[in-house]
Amino acid sequence: MYTEKVMDHFQHPRNVGEIEDASGVGTVGNAKCGDIMRIYLDIDENQIIRDVKFKTFGCGAAVATSSMATELVKGKNVQDAMQITNKAVMEALDGLPPVKVHCSLLAEEAIHAALWDYAEKNGIKIEGLEKPKSDIHEGEEDEAEEY
Repeated sequence: MYTEKVMDHFQHPRNVGEIEDASGVGTVGNAKCGDIMRIYLDIDENQIIRDVKFKTFGCGAAVATSSMATELVKGKNVQDAMQITNKAVMEALDGLPPVKVHCSLLAEEAIHAALWDYAEKNGIKIEGLEKPKSDIHEGEEDEAEEY
Protein backbone atom coordinates (compact mmCIF):
# COMPACT_ATOMS: atom_id res chain seq x y z
CA MET A 1 0.00 0.00 0.00
CA TYR A 2 2.83 2.44 0.84
CA THR A 3 6.03 2.91 -1.15
CA GLU A 4 9.46 2.19 0.36
CA LYS A 5 10.16 5.95 0.50
CA VAL A 6 6.93 6.64 2.41
CA MET A 7 7.79 3.90 4.90
CA ASP A 8 11.37 5.21 5.26
CA HIS A 9 10.20 8.78 5.95
CA PHE A 10 7.57 7.50 8.38
CA GLN A 11 9.95 5.23 10.29
CA HIS A 12 12.94 7.60 10.08
CA PRO A 13 11.49 11.11 9.71
CA ARG A 14 13.93 13.90 8.89
CA ASN A 15 13.95 17.34 10.54
CA VAL A 16 11.63 16.53 13.46
CA GLY A 17 11.45 19.17 16.18
CA GLU A 18 10.95 22.88 16.50
CA ILE A 19 13.06 25.97 15.93
CA GLU A 20 13.20 28.53 18.73
CA ASP A 21 12.59 32.05 17.39
CA ALA A 22 11.73 30.66 13.96
CA SER A 23 11.52 33.10 11.05
CA GLY A 24 8.13 31.61 10.20
CA VAL A 25 5.82 29.01 11.71
CA GLY A 26 2.87 27.46 9.91
CA THR A 27 0.23 25.26 11.49
CA VAL A 28 -2.50 23.58 9.47
CA GLY A 29 -4.93 20.80 10.15
CA ASN A 30 -7.57 18.64 8.63
CA ALA A 31 -10.66 18.40 10.82
CA LYS A 32 -11.98 15.44 8.83
CA CYS A 33 -9.05 13.14 9.61
CA GLY A 34 -7.55 14.85 12.68
CA ASP A 35 -4.06 15.44 11.23
CA ILE A 36 -2.21 18.55 12.43
CA MET A 37 1.07 19.71 10.95
CA ARG A 38 3.37 22.51 12.12
CA ILE A 39 6.42 23.61 10.12
CA TYR A 40 9.15 25.92 11.44
CA LEU A 41 11.42 27.84 9.06
CA ASP A 42 14.76 29.53 9.77
CA ILE A 43 15.29 31.98 6.90
CA ASP A 44 18.44 34.07 6.48
CA GLU A 45 18.82 37.67 5.28
CA ASN A 46 19.05 36.45 1.65
CA GLN A 47 15.68 34.68 2.00
CA ILE A 48 17.31 31.23 1.97
CA ILE A 49 15.75 28.55 4.19
CA ARG A 50 18.70 27.60 6.40
CA ASP A 51 16.81 25.14 8.53
CA VAL A 52 13.36 23.62 8.74
CA LYS A 53 11.71 21.44 11.38
CA PHE A 54 8.29 19.93 11.77
CA LYS A 55 5.93 18.43 14.30
CA THR A 56 3.02 16.38 13.06
CA PHE A 57 0.15 14.71 14.83
CA GLY A 58 -1.38 12.23 12.46
CA CYS A 59 -1.07 9.06 10.47
CA GLY A 60 2.09 7.61 8.93
CA ALA A 61 1.43 9.34 5.61
CA ALA A 62 1.15 12.71 7.38
CA VAL A 63 4.52 12.14 9.08
CA ALA A 64 6.11 10.98 5.80
CA THR A 65 4.80 13.95 3.78
CA SER A 66 5.94 16.40 6.49
CA SER A 67 9.41 14.85 6.50
CA MET A 68 9.71 14.92 2.70
CA ALA A 69 8.38 18.48 2.48
CA THR A 70 11.08 19.69 4.90
CA GLU A 71 13.74 17.95 2.79
CA LEU A 72 12.41 19.63 -0.36
CA VAL A 73 12.47 23.20 1.04
CA LYS A 74 15.74 23.10 2.97
CA GLY A 75 18.37 25.26 1.24
CA LYS A 76 15.88 26.84 -1.15
CA ASN A 77 15.00 30.51 -1.34
CA VAL A 78 11.47 31.48 -0.35
CA GLN A 79 10.33 31.89 -3.97
CA ASP A 80 11.50 28.37 -4.87
CA ALA A 81 9.90 27.00 -1.69
CA MET A 82 6.60 28.49 -2.89
CA GLN A 83 6.78 26.21 -5.94
CA ILE A 84 6.77 23.03 -3.84
CA THR A 85 3.35 21.53 -4.38
CA ASN A 86 1.59 18.54 -2.91
CA LYS A 87 2.24 16.83 -6.25
CA ALA A 88 6.01 17.38 -5.85
CA VAL A 89 5.84 15.91 -2.32
CA MET A 90 3.93 12.87 -3.58
CA GLU A 91 6.32 12.37 -6.50
CA ALA A 92 9.32 12.59 -4.19
CA LEU A 93 7.74 9.82 -2.09
CA ASP A 94 7.02 7.71 -5.21
CA GLY A 95 3.28 8.16 -4.67
CA LEU A 96 0.60 7.90 -2.00
CA PRO A 97 -2.60 5.88 -1.85
CA PRO A 98 -5.56 8.01 -3.09
CA VAL A 99 -7.08 8.18 0.42
CA LYS A 100 -3.83 9.76 1.71
CA VAL A 101 -3.38 12.50 -0.91
CA HIS A 102 -4.79 15.03 1.59
CA CYS A 103 -1.63 14.51 3.69
CA SER A 104 0.50 15.95 0.87
CA LEU A 105 -1.90 18.90 0.69
CA LEU A 106 -1.33 19.51 4.39
CA ALA A 107 2.43 19.58 3.80
CA GLU A 108 2.08 22.14 1.00
CA GLU A 109 -0.27 24.28 3.09
CA ALA A 110 2.01 24.11 6.15
CA ILE A 111 4.95 25.39 4.07
CA HIS A 112 2.79 28.22 2.72
CA ALA A 113 1.49 29.06 6.22
CA ALA A 114 5.08 29.27 7.55
CA LEU A 115 6.10 31.46 4.59
CA TRP A 116 3.04 33.67 5.24
CA ASP A 117 4.09 34.05 8.90
CA TYR A 118 7.63 34.96 7.78
CA ALA A 119 6.32 37.53 5.27
CA GLU A 120 3.98 39.06 7.89
CA LYS A 121 6.78 39.33 10.49
CA ASN A 122 9.07 41.01 7.95
CA GLY A 123 6.53 43.22 6.17
CA ILE A 124 7.25 41.67 2.78
CA LYS A 125 5.16 40.16 0.03
CA ILE A 126 6.00 36.78 -1.47
CA GLU A 127 4.81 36.47 -5.07
CA GLY A 128 1.87 34.06 -5.36
CA LEU A 129 1.43 33.55 -1.62
CA GLU A 130 -2.10 33.80 -0.25
CA LYS A 131 -3.32 33.90 3.34
CA PRO A 132 -3.38 30.29 4.53
CA LYS A 133 -6.37 28.36 5.81
CA SER A 134 -6.10 26.77 9.23
CA ASP A 135 -8.09 23.76 7.99
CA ILE A 136 -7.48 22.49 4.48
CA HIS A 137 -11.22 21.92 4.07
CA GLU A 138 -12.07 25.52 5.03
CA GLY A 139 -14.41 27.04 2.48
CA GLU A 140 -15.60 23.72 1.12
CA GLU A 141 -19.28 22.98 1.27
CA ASP A 142 -20.11 20.20 3.69
CA GLU A 143 -21.03 17.22 1.59
CA ALA A 144 -24.34 15.73 2.65
CA GLU A 145 -23.84 12.25 3.97
CA GLU A 146 -26.06 9.61 2.49
CA TYR A 147 -27.22 6.67 4.56
